[in-house]
Amino acid sequence: MLPHISAGLRRSAAVAALGAAVALAVPAVPAAAVPQTPAAAPAAVPAAAAAPSGARAAGTRAYLVITSPGDTSAVRAAVTGKGGTVFAHYDAIGVVVAHSSSGTFATAMRGVTGVQQVGATRTSDVPADAYAPALPAAPAQTPTTLTETNRWDMTQIKADQAWAVTTGSAAVKVGVLDTGVDDLHQDIAPNFNAADSVSCAYGRPDTRFGAWRDVDTHGTHVAGTIAAAKNGKGVVGVAPGVKISSVRIAEPGTGLFYAENTICGFMWAGDHGFKVTNNSYYTDPWMFNCPDDPDQAAIIEGVRRAQAYAEGKGSLQVAAAGNSDYDLANKTTDTSSPDDSTPVTRRITNACLDIPTELPGVVTVSSTGRGSVKASYSNFGRGVVDIAAPGGDGSYGVYSTLPGGKYGNMNGTSMASPHVAGVAALMASVNPSLTPADLRARLASQAADTACPADGRCTGTTANNGFFGEGQADALKAVGGTAPGKYFENLTDVNVPDNTTVESPLPVTGVSGYAPAALKVGVDIEHTYRGDLVVSLVAPDGTVYLLEDFANGDSGDDVVKTYTVNAASEIAAGTWKLRVRDVATRDTGRIDAWNLTF
Repeated sequence: MLPHISAGLRRSAAVAALGAAVALAVPAVPAAAVPQTPAAAPAAVPAAAAAPSGARAAGTRAYLVITSPGDTSAVRAAVTGKGGTVFAHYDAIGVVVAHSSSGTFATAMRGVTGVQQVGATRTSDVPADAYAPALPAAPAQTPTTLTETNRWDMTQIKADQAWAVTTGSAAVKVGVLDTGVDDLHQDIAPNFNAADSVSCAYGRPDTRFGAWRDVDTHGTHVAGTIAAAKNGKGVVGVAPGVKISSVRIAEPGTGLFYAENTICGFMWAGDHGFKVTNNSYYTDPWMFNCPDDPDQAAIIEGVRRAQAYAEGKGSLQVAAAGNSDYDLANKTTDTSSPDDSTPVTRRITNACLDIPTELPGVVTVSSTGRGSVKASYSNFGRGVVDIAAPGGDGSYGVYSTLPGGKYGNMNGTSMASPHVAGVAALMASVNPSLTPADLRARLASQAADTACPADGRCTGTTANNGFFGEGQADALKAVGGTAPGKYFENLTDVNVPDNTTVESPLPVTGVSGYAPAALKVGVDIEHTYRGDLVVSLVAPDGTVYLLEDFANGDSGDDVVKTYTVNAASEIAAGTWKLRVRDVATRDTGRIDAWNLTF
């Protein structure tokens, strides 16, 4: 079982790339700081009233006090009378966030008229930072020399083909509920929506300029997958024309995502017109919240109400399924909770929920590696997983933005979920009238059916099963587009040794007549010095079409390109080959994949 990194985050591994050249395995740390001139901050969301700053007593814990939606003033007065303080309140859903250092506070509040549930959200103390939060540093930026290419994850969901229909509308706002977002990044800045960005760490909105910035690397990576700009630099997101808003719900230092933070985030999403939110985390400190525990029952109810509020305002929530290779439809044990103190092993049942992932209305996303395969770490479960998308696995990671103008690979359901959020944003761009229910239904109906592999844990049908839900996300179908022609692909790796010529075959069937005058040849070759390479297409009759003879001095890595070949004189049906010749020593590589589109 792969661990969760940084508590509730849904990633399994990270690699940060410095500029265009070097890839280093790094821990998630805040980026270096440079001064940033603030702009006027938007007004705080009216639904939450901020309590005055004050000294934090030792042993202070946070609680959700649940009452009927509407005026919570009587319950708030009771909080004060029972030895607590009101930190925030969300009258529209009947949730009060209270702090108290009294060990009897929860019991006392449960006896108050009008109080339905009370639950501690932590098993550790509220940090002092909650009362005077430090602003995250603005990271120094490194300009990139990377140019955009059609990456494997984007071609796998046909996002590159969907862009011919739409790249997304700037009227569509997508909220990234995460560790924050680097709004200065060259691939994010063009699409960043500062006016609707906020920090919800600790459970109330902090609208100061820059409060939304990344305290890790995770949120920036997710944001790039959703909407990195189509500007010729670095990478392209699934929906490069929509707007990204950062709602930081992770707390600095611990990186934890507590229930009050998630509630604040969903309320903000509803009140600020987010069409979609991405949620690549679980609500700390419990990986699973069980309704027979009064604290966890209050967490379930509070977050459920906030999600329902956001959906009622027109916002669809998309969430990662988790990285423990765990069957969410057959729960038995939890060994990792609580993650803010000392975890214990406990027996659980299916009544215990991973939230927000398993809440009603939330689109739950499992992860695939390259091709139609479940990622080794991905959670699964028939009736729980709704849809699958690329999250990376092993050496095939999802490449996206990192703070400071950087880029790198990460693997995890955290990386799968933003692909689906991006597809939903494209759908909303094409048809702004779609409701969250409409978006859920269309994501399901237009997913590419994917059969269970030879793995007994996968149950269900090709149309709907525990590994892939309704199937793999298909951006092209989702926006009503059609493929430009028949598509053939070979995903089998072929090693390219020194001073050697290799070929990868690709049988083409079901295409009558001649090949087109604009045959598309997609090439993905991993190599440490592409100046060694000569790449050609070989037609079924043996005719060789030179795709590229790289200059000997080209020291760049890899070949990820799409070539256009006039193959109008060739019979389409037959076995085509990609020929790769290595003309030097020392550097080697492999053909990762290649494809033909007729």
